[in-house]
Amino acid sequence: MSFERTGASSTPGEGGDAPAPAPAPGTIATEEVPLPVRVQMMATEHWSLLASRNLAWTESFTRASMFLSTLSFAVVAMALIGQASGFGEEFRLFALVLLPIVLFLGIATSVRMDSANHHDVQCIIGMNRIRAGYLEIAPDLERFFVMGTTDDYAGITNTMAVLPNRSILLNLIGASPTLLAVLNSVLVAAIVTLGGIQLAIDMSLSLIAGAVAFVATLILWAYLVRHMLTDLVAKHRPMFPGSGATRP
Repeated sequence: MSFERTGASSTPGEGGDAPAPAPAPGTIATEEVPLPVRVQMMATEHWSLLASRNLAWTESFTRASMFLSTLSFAVVAMALIGQASGFGEEFRLFALVLLPIVLFLGIATSVRMDSANHHDVQCIIGMNRIRAGYLEIAPDLERFFVMGTTDDYAGITNTMAVLPNRSILLNLIGASPTLLAVLNSVLVAAIVTLGGIQLAIDMSLSLIAGAVAFVATLILWAYLVRHMLTDLVAKHRPMFPGSGATRP
């Protein structure tokens, strides 16, 4: 009795066809990805960016609220100590211990908020690119989109709902990081002034030193923000610029 092997593939040279070459690992031809699957993948990424952006904003608001609450409690505590001690040396020592702790919390909050804002911009760029992909699939839906569909400066500011007739300076003044920077500068000025008085430096000179510290802290913050924005703009390469821009 003999057994025949069925379905065995023949080798080249024995009358059979040569087997098709296997695709390279990790590569899939674009023709093999159906359109509904592509849309589902983009929609999944879109929702992921939305959730990530929401978490970043929630953390920013929580950190800012914690800092403002701590600052309020510190002011109330210093007021009580000041009334009990006549705003003398005990008050200054208490303030010089408490205010640096609050300042540390404010600086940490400002740094974290800058990171959250950078994260927010990255999410906006990603969502704008996904909207551009939606429009490549269905161009007739463009009239229904109110957010940006390009990843250039105009598209980013459109998604961020920046008022078109408002200057950049006014937008910076109204931003939460600016509020934190001003409060941190006030804390620095208070620490410098109280420290000068505690070291028996003239009151006028201590106040002048505090004012200089306030201005210097704001200038330093403005320099760091400008450097961060300049670096972000220099490294960004739009993949879907608007009609008035050119591709890199």
